[in-house]
Amino acid sequence: MSSFAADQQLLRDPVAALERHFGFREFLPGQEPVVSSLLAGRDTLAVMPTGGGKSLCYQLPAMVMEGVTLVVSPLIALMKDQVDGLVRKGVPATMINSTLSPAEQTERLREMSAGKFKLVYIAPERFRSSAFIRALKGVPIALVAVDEAHCLSQWGHDFRPDYLRLSEALEVLDHPQTAAFTATATPEVRDDILKVLKLRDPYVSISGFERPNLSLRVTHCEGHREKYARLKDLVETHRTGIVYCSTRKKVEEVSATLSGMGVKLVAYHGGMEDKDREWAQNVFLDRSYDVVVATNAFGMGIDRSDVRFVAHFDVPGSIEAYYQEAGRAGRDGEPSECELMFNFADTRTQEFFIDGNNPGADVIRSLYAVVRRLSGSGNEGVLLTINELTETLNLKNSMQVSSAISHLVRSGQLERYDVPGERARGTRLVDPSIKPDDLPIDEEALEEKDRRDRSKLDAMIKFSYDQQTCRQQWILEYFGESESTPCGTCDLCSEDRWTDQRAPTGEEFLIVQKALSGIARTCAKTPVGDWEGRFGKGKIVQMLTGAKSADLSSSRLDTLSTYGILKSEGSAYVFALLTEMEKAGLVAVRKTPYPLLGLTRRGTAVMKGDNHFRMGWPDRAQAAKKGSTKEAIHGLDELAFDEDLFERLKEVRKRLAEEAGNVPPYVIFGNTVLECFTRLRPTSEAQAMKIHGVGKVKAERYLAPFLEAIREFGE
Repeated sequence: MSSFAADQQLLRDPVAALERHFGFREFLPGQEPVVSSLLAGRDTLAVMPTGGGKSLCYQLPAMVMEGVTLVVSPLIALMKDQVDGLVRKGVPATMINSTLSPAEQTERLREMSAGKFKLVYIAPERFRSSAFIRALKGVPIALVAVDEAHCLSQWGHDFRPDYLRLSEALEVLDHPQTAAFTATATPEVRDDILKVLKLRDPYVSISGFERPNLSLRVTHCEGHREKYARLKDLVETHRTGIVYCSTRKKVEEVSATLSGMGVKLVAYHGGMEDKDREWAQNVFLDRSYDVVVATNAFGMGIDRSDVRFVAHFDVPGSIEAYYQEAGRAGRDGEPSECELMFNFADTRTQEFFIDGNNPGADVIRSLYAVVRRLSGSGNEGVLLTINELTETLNLKNSMQVSSAISHLVRSGQLERYDVPGERARGTRLVDPSIKPDDLPIDEEALEEKDRRDRSKLDAMIKFSYDQQTCRQQWILEYFGESESTPCGTCDLCSEDRWTDQRAPTGEEFLIVQKALSGIARTCAKTPVGDWEGRFGKGKIVQMLTGAKSADLSSSRLDTLSTYGILKSEGSAYVFALLTEMEKAGLVAVRKTPYPLLGLTRRGTAVMKGDNHFRMGWPDRAQAAKKGSTKEAIHGLDELAFDEDLFERLKEVRKRLAEEAGNVPPYVIFGNTVLECFTRLRPTSEAQAMKIHGVGKVKAERYLAPFLEAIREFGE
């Protein structure tokens, strides 16, 4: 039997394919439904948190599908990292981007047609070339996977015009199966992705945005001196991190100040030479440097798992941008800190960016008129820099000119071209007969984008000033998860709300003993009586609570007798418990290149029965509530998923949304809840209430029709 034929037999068993090609015995939460959808031939949109394993969701299907999987990826460094990792695993993969010569690109296309590769990563700007798209028609395409798909939405926080060309490319390629992946997308951005890519009857998977190992903090700072003091504390405490600044100038200023404090760091921003940016990224990824000060140009594809802190020196322009950047901390599951240093004056920079990104119809027409006038009767084009055009138009914000040019290029009214020996790119009219007043400009759409961008900044300001709502809960509700619970670790949750110094009760003592026993089984005993740790707190929490994780499997932690011993307590409580145990001296974190959790002699005595100690105790009732909502869906991957039932439940949701005044469907129940309904098939309110996302209010308003549909389906 051929290798491909053997792989085809694995199509109905994704877990077998997972172990065969990638060496994992289990999927991470949220992966298997996406993989199953793709293997069933469906277009798919998957929203998964940073570190949730998005890449494997298209890499695994690529290995068992006949043909080539094209992966559209926005960063060359990300491509290279992914391709190098796949090649090391024996996966036939390559990439096509601007680093290749035309001859090399032609050769890659020939090899793709010959079936040499299963995965090919392609930069979105390649789709500017109609010749390149036509060449792809000769390639047997199994799947097109669009990574960082929020980049194609004008309502997203990182819009990239080249992504819009994907829609035209897919049409030329006869609409192969398509999947879109992103970590942060509001409901309106998700709708935009579906519309732009024209996904057909798509399976939409939203795995949730929660990152329980991240402690979110907003510190209101009077000025830069206070910000630098906080940064120095973060670096000294956590050692490895990213400091985000809003402008290139601020990156240089902060880098110089921190360097003067003795911090070894590297700077990164879009104004640097390509080779300097590549060097900065590489020395951070290979751990030569542990701190980087950067603009948001530094981000996508930064796959360093041990980032212990992310600091925002300036306020970001949106919750989406903030949470995606903060999410680059703690990808290894270990506790990490995300601190926003807020000063309202910093919002002026973001308002400047909003003005620049939304030039308005008058500016667009004025720019067009200038190009038309200066091009002359022969339409020779204009050789002026962006700054020169800004001066000609008497504008103060050069970003408005760049945005106006981009708008006119996308709408087919202008074209840009390179001129040998000139530093400025040429700009000329596509059709000189069109007058400025006759330009087909959708002014309502421009005004709506401006309104949305300002609304996003307003939300970021409200988040920064809110002193009542849990930080993570606030963000989850922003993304549409309206039934979330307090995280227990952010600055608002941890302000004397969780702990009370006292001796343990009998039940608490037993829980501490179980935790210590689990930790001991991961340690090596030292001559002085301590137990030296070999794993971080995040992995210990996952082991104690019985989490499913590829890391646990590869480390064999899921084979320990204490695996899942505190499953009923939930990860939020166990995280907080270990923190208090560390303060009480029962456990200790060894500061190696990685923070490793071990037992002290005092902890060993407690483990063996000494209950004479005092410590802070997390609010067990609140944490248990958080844990119980997740317990119902723990292990969902082991339960059958029926596509027909899922579709029937979506129809029920659609009808209820229409009856409620055409509200968005997620307001009724999110897709994650419908997936839980499909797998768990609750038939009573009590059963359904155990599912995360089914609160009392929603149960009273909407639950009955879903339960009825489930019962009818069972009959």
